[in-house]
Amino acid sequence: MRTWQVERRQRTRHLIELGGLVIKAGIVELTNDDRAIIYGALVWVAAKLQSQEGDHVRDTWGAKGKEAFDAERHGEQKSRRT
Repeated sequence: MRTWQVERRQRTRHLIELGGLVIKAGIVELTNDDRAIIYGALVWVAAKLQSQEGDHVRDTWGAKGKEAFDAERHGEQKSRRT
């Protein structure tokens, strides 16, 4: 496979994973799949990360994300056992 094909597949996989996070967080349902709202929210997030509060929100949001991943992982393990 050519280098550009490998890079394209990696990029595609990355974009799909990011889209999956938007869906997993419930954003699509909460916004009724309104792309302007979703994009606006992401622009707001980027602005927050670039602000003086950037380090604080990065830490806060990172912790919330880890908690959500852990809760999901533990929920899946419980459902597999039953």
